[in-house]
Amino acid sequence: MVDQADVARVFREEYGRAVAVLVRLLGDIDLAEEAVQEAFEAAVRRWPESGLPPSPAGWIVTTARNRAIDRHRRESTRDERQAEASRLHVSDEPLEEGAVRDDRLRLIFTCCHPSLGTSAQVALTLRLLGGLTTAEIARLFLVPEPTVAQRLVRAKNKIRKARIPYRVPQDADLPDRLHAVLAVLYLIFTEGHTATSGGALVRGDLCAEAIRLARQLAELMPDEPEALGLLALMLLVESRRAARTAPDGSLVPLIEQDRSRWDDDLAEQGRDLVRRCLRRDRPGPYQVQAAIQAVHSETPTDWRQVVALYDHLLALAPTPMVALNRAIAVGEVDGPGAALVLVDGLRTALGDHHLFHATRAELLRRLGRADEAATAYVDAADRTRNAVERDFLDRRRGEL
Repeated sequence: MVDQADVARVFREEYGRAVAVLVRLLGDIDLAEEAVQEAFEAAVRRWPESGLPPSPAGWIVTTARNRAIDRHRRESTRDERQAEASRLHVSDEPLEEGAVRDDRLRLIFTCCHPSLGTSAQVALTLRLLGGLTTAEIARLFLVPEPTVAQRLVRAKNKIRKARIPYRVPQDADLPDRLHAVLAVLYLIFTEGHTATSGGALVRGDLCAEAIRLARQLAELMPDEPEALGLLALMLLVESRRAARTAPDGSLVPLIEQDRSRWDDDLAEQGRDLVRRCLRRDRPGPYQVQAAIQAVHSETPTDWRQVVALYDHLLALAPTPMVALNRAIAVGEVDGPGAALVLVDGLRTALGDHHLFHATRAELLRRLGRADEAATAYVDAADRTRNAVERDFLDRRRGEL
């Protein structure tokens, strides 16, 4: 029996793959995205009656391509219709995984063309590859939804009008796009690690996709330590996934996790990459974040080293979220009082983010200031749309 939850799962897992294939076939991002959307709408209607097809991804791509052909026939001249339909039919090729990987990597590099602004590059790729909604992207950027919507429209128009090619650039052009590509993969993984909204803490499909593409990028650019650093960061964080939730699905904070449930193989892969980065001695933000996670992977965690690494990271990437994470580490070294002073100094920058209030709540709880902690837990719960995070915050407040 197929229900809408099954279609939603296929959407999460296959949307980026389908869009990437259709962009290659159609050469038009808007048309590809609309065709894939229509294919999923058809799946919602048909699959509950016909059952899940043997290859859901292939069904979506084939249906989307057929919808695109039909639309082109309706909207084009006779000669254009014949030429385009012929090209699309000739492109009816099997969906080998190797080719699909190339498609998605090509789409990332297309979206990360240097003629687009960095924020537009990242937003467009998150939309097309990750299938994230405008609201989810806005949450990641900490900006209003209309701002993200405008960025998406402008980026698509720029690609179309400038005729930006859909391909992996030449070796000499790769470094110019590396920063944006790394940012895209990092944010896809971030959304997978803790979903912006919904009933699950983790979106495993996004984590797996980000790691797979990061491996490809590291193979494509083996001399770029930041590419290795990002892959190391992902692997080290992913190694703890099983321990992040209890058997009942509730959230378990890092310092309370059962380390026997961590994936030692993934952690060792990550630590090996960190060691390779250290030998190159060209530190960057992703490498330093990976080093922090490598320290966390050792028992016990050396919190003083974590603080020192955050000091280095803050010099490289002076963002409010880095400062918040550094404050949490300071709390493990100098106590919750010292950390709370640092966190309160971030209110202007992070006052609308649930992690700011959740961090304050934990520090206030450790200081014995129960009433203030309860208020902070409520403030945090009101600002998250992830049900697992909200349940954790409500439970913590109830324990007070």
